[in-house]
Amino acid sequence: MKGNDRELLLIDGMALLFRSFYATAINGDFMFNSQGIPTNAIHGFVKHLIAAVRAIGPTHVVCCWDMGSTTFRTEMFPQYKANRGEPPLELVPQFELVKEVVSAFDIPNIGVLGAEADDCIGTLTKQWETKMNISILTGDQDILQLLSETVTVYLLGKGIGNYNVYTLERFQQEKGILPRQFIDVKALMGDASDNYPGVRGIGEKTALKLVQQYGSIEGILENIHLLTESQRQKLREHLDMLHLSRKLAKIYCDIPIALRLEEAKWEANEDKVQQIFDHLELKGLDKLINV
Repeated sequence: MKGNDRELLLIDGMALLFRSFYATAINGDFMFNSQGIPTNAIHGFVKHLIAAVRAIGPTHVVCCWDMGSTTFRTEMFPQYKANRGEPPLELVPQFELVKEVVSAFDIPNIGVLGAEADDCIGTLTKQWETKMNISILTGDQDILQLLSETVTVYLLGKGIGNYNVYTLERFQQEKGILPRQFIDVKALMGDASDNYPGVRGIGEKTALKLVQQYGSIEGILENIHLLTESQRQKLREHLDMLHLSRKLAKIYCDIPIALRLEEAKWEANEDKVQQIFDHLELKGLDKLINV
């Protein structure tokens, strides 16, 4: 991080919530309160949130959310994320309740219908990266395409407070490409988690090598005569899907979001936070909120 004492932490809310849910759901520990509402995901979410704030030390915090399964990507490709089942019943009531908790911390909840949390994070990053340092907390490597001199990505590791931290320098050393070129790598290799195939038969290693060598999908296609016969055949067979996959892989940074920076200032009120903890009967978190 360079030359600015202001730091904006952008949180992928769904990443934290799902991870927190499944960390305890495997044992059936849903932590029902007296109203019969499960709170395990919210409980873990708060622990992740506080751990990240303490590790990163932001001056401003925003939490971004997906807003349903229908997005402009599903309109482009109906099978996009179609491999994902319905969320577990115990998680469903926690989607809205966790936003109440986030609001109690005076953190803005940002979500835009038709877009994903990644697009909101991308948009806010582009709005603010020239004015302050930005840290992004997520579990999704797609976000690495947003790295810059002022943007650092914290990928969630195992447990709470453990991160795989990517700076622009580390990314370039490891991958040998620029962050924006990562979109073309993803387009070639596809993404099983998001359920788009890319070019079948081209994996991550080959995709990265091709982008390193030729710079972009256009560069690869212009030099297709230099590729192996197998690679040429795969690209020609899946050319339409390659171009579509690039559109699916790209994070869109022009989503309509109007956020005033002062709304995101990190200055949580302990009494307000304690009230929501008491209301939801979130046990054992009191000691964390001397924030």
